[in-house]
Amino acid sequence: MDIGIDKIGFYVPKDYIDIVELAKARGVDPDKFTIGIGQDKQAVPQPYQDAVTMAASAADSILTAEDKQNIGLLIVGTESSVDESKSTAAFLMDLLDLPEDIRAYEIKQACYGATAGLQAAYDFVSLNPGKQAVVIASDIARYGIKTPGEVTQGAGSVAMLISEDPRVIKLDHKSVYMTRNVGDFWRPTFSKTAFARGKFSNQVYVDFFSTLWDKYQTKYSVTADDFTTMLFHIPYTKMGTKALRTLEGKVSDAKFAELTANYQESIKFSREVGNLYTGSLYLGLLSYLVNAAKANEKVLFFSYGSGAVGEIFSGEVQSDFEKVIDKKALQAVIDDRQKMSISDYEKMYEIEYKDGTIVDPSAVDAKFYLSEIKENERLYKKNN
Repeated sequence: MDIGIDKIGFYVPKDYIDIVELAKARGVDPDKFTIGIGQDKQAVPQPYQDAVTMAASAADSILTAEDKQNIGLLIVGTESSVDESKSTAAFLMDLLDLPEDIRAYEIKQACYGATAGLQAAYDFVSLNPGKQAVVIASDIARYGIKTPGEVTQGAGSVAMLISEDPRVIKLDHKSVYMTRNVGDFWRPTFSKTAFARGKFSNQVYVDFFSTLWDKYQTKYSVTADDFTTMLFHIPYTKMGTKALRTLEGKVSDAKFAELTANYQESIKFSREVGNLYTGSLYLGLLSYLVNAAKANEKVLFFSYGSGAVGEIFSGEVQSDFEKVIDKKALQAVIDDRQKMSISDYEKMYEIEYKDGTIVDPSAVDAKFYLSEIKENERLYKKNN
C-alpha cells in the first residue's frame, strides 16, 4: 500500500515586516539579517490570530466536504498551544465542520511535533484502509522585541492530508531517529517567549543531521546520489545551509551543487515568512514543490525539534503532483500580503488579550479568528 501526502496547503498572516527595516530600527547592518541569517520578511499575526485560527485556515484551504467524511485522525503539531489541557485539534472540530468520529489530539516536541504526527498518520492509514488523516503544523515563533532572536520570529501553518495512493509525496516508510535531553531551547509554562542558547542549538542541529544521515545511509545502503533534494527544518534559512555544508567534500562537486541549488528553491517561502517552528520543514517542501520539484524524484527530509528529537525520512514526488499543487494559488498566499511598519509591529506586539476581551468583528481580516475570552475560555468564530 502506497501512503503519503495527498494534499498540502498553508496559511500565513496577511501582515509582515521588512527585515531590512527591522535591522535599521535595531541599529544592525541589514546584511547581518538578510545574508547572515537569510531572511527578507517576517510574518506578523494579529492579536486575534493564534495556533488554532491559523491551523483552521491552512486545513480549510485543502479539505473538501468529501475529504472530511473520510478523515479518521486529526493531529496538530505545535509548541504554541493556547491551552494546557484542551488540544488545538479539538478546537478545529467546529471551525472545520468535521464529523465526530475522529481521533483528534495535539503533539508537542518543539519543532518536531508535526513530523511525529506525520508518522502517526502513516501508521493510522496503513491500519485503516480507506480512511484519511490530517496533520497540521501551526505555530507563532516569539522571542521578544529587541532580543537576539527577534529576527527569527514568524507565524503560519501547514496542513497535509495523508492517504492511500497519495498524489503529492509517497512516503518510503524508511526513517532513522534519535532523542537526547538537550538544553538548547525551551519555553517554561509561565513564559510567552522562548529561551535559547543559539550557537549551541546550531551545533546540536548540525550534529543531529550528521549522525542521522550516517545512520540512514548505513541502514538503507544509500548515498547522497540516491536523492536529488534534501529538505531541512529551517527556522531561519541559513540554519539548513549549515547542515548541508557538512556534505561538502564528501559528495561529488556536481552532487553538492545540485543539492545546494535545490535547497535555494526550498527556502524561497521561508525567506518571506520567517520561522514556523513545526511547519518550517513542510513550508520548505511547499516552496520546493512550487518552484523546482520534478516528478518521480527522491527527496530526503531532515526534521529537528530542540530539546531534542531528530528524524531523517524519505519520499518520492509523485508523477501527477502538479495536478494537485496549484502553484499560482500557493504563491499568491505569499504575494498577497501587506507591509507593516516597525513601529506598528512593536505596538501590536504588546497587545495582550485577557479574560473579558471581545473582538470587534469589523476589525477582523481573516476567516477564522479568536472572538472572545469568556471565563478564561477562548471562543472562536469564522467569517463566511
